[in-house]
Amino acid sequence: MLDQMLAVNVRGVFLAIQAAAARLRDGGRIITIGSNTAVRGGVVGSSVYAMTKSAVATLVRELALDLAPRRITVNNVQPGPIETDITADVLDMLVQRNPLGRVGQPQEVAGLVAYLAGPEASYMTGASLTLDGGWVI
Repeated sequence: MLDQMLAVNVRGVFLAIQAAAARLRDGGRIITIGSNTAVRGGVVGSSVYAMTKSAVATLVRELALDLAPRRITVNNVQPGPIETDITADVLDMLVQRNPLGRVGQPQEVAGLVAYLAGPEASYMTGASLTLDGGWVI
């Protein structure tokens, strides 16, 4: 399990960023999707997953420095519980646990990604933005 999660969640993200950076024009944007578990997991058995998501946040922060001379921004979106097919069976529990009393919607994550891809976010780089309704507070 450790090797597979490291391969997908860390190595895969690194290689994807490396490939994107090689093809991006100066001033481009790289946005990764991490997880709020990088900040606080709180679920038994999630230590390896949380560690890999923390590694993504660190990777983004440090690669942002490497790509700054090209004005390429690198940011990370860390969603918490989002209403998807994967969360359908535990939706009630997630809603009860969330301070806002609901889970996020896919379009809310997309909206943050769109902002980071746009000109308004050209001064933001190396950031990990948690979007989870207060889950990790």
